[in-house]
Amino acid sequence: MGGGTRDNAAMSVVKINVLTVPEPMRDELERRFAGRAGLVEGADGFEGFELLRPVDGNDRYLVYTRWRSEDDFQRWTESQSFGKGHEQARADAAREGATGHGHGGPASSAAELWSFEVIEQAGPKS
Repeated sequence: MGGGTRDNAAMSVVKINVLTVPEPMRDELERRFAGRAGLVEGADGFEGFELLRPVDGNDRYLVYTRWRSEDDFQRWTESQSFGKGHEQARADAAREGATGHGHGGPASSAAELWSFEVIEQAGPKS
């Protein structure tokens, strides 16, 4: 990654899904992400994923993904793999709720999607 750069034509896009998660559901959300299908890793243009846990007293988790382009992200959201991964998460939540082993339904009470273009980046100096 080296020093900063401003070559917009070759820069990535970042999508941050902001999930509001009540305290009683935090462990459940983290467990679900730990057991996620992992299908996004094979998507064309996918560059990275991170789940960020709040540590400053707020209740918002950030699901950070980085993509080669906006088109790559859009293709992913329209893909069968995207649908399959989200269907699996809903099915797991419903099954757990029905058996009493977890919380059925969504772990978050609200969600919003933030979108960014990477216009400057830097990495550690060698």
